[in-house]
Amino acid sequence: MRLTIACPDAMRDDANQLAMVLGFGPDDALTYGSLGWQDAAGNLYAVASLPVGASFTTIAQTALQRPAWDTDNHVNMAAANRAQAALVFSLTPVLAMPDKLTACAGDDALATLAAMGLTQVEVEI
Repeated sequence: MRLTIACPDAMRDDANQLAMVLGFGPDDALTYGSLGWQDAAGNLYAVASLPVGASFTTIAQTALQRPAWDTDNHVNMAAANRAQAALVFSLTPVLAMPDKLTACAGDDALATLAAMGLTQVEVEI
């Protein structure tokens, strides 16, 4: 399954902490970077789209544990828990919400983003 995740601007720091907990290491702190998408109200979002295993949604919604690789307490677990509390999963596209981390299943990431009500915006480099 492919998940496409819309992360509102205000949640990027917390969402990147969650990405490190659910991901593979400190590089996952860069998951939600540039704000290249917006909703109809002009709220900006960073997005990620990735293939996940069948158990990912269950793991992402259970009590978080500090990753084994994080021996120096790099991950802010309080921030990761805040992001997890704002996480919404849907097997069909739902509109992205400016106060939620919205994850929708769909094989075509661009079509999923469009169905989530997001349009691409020009990002300055």
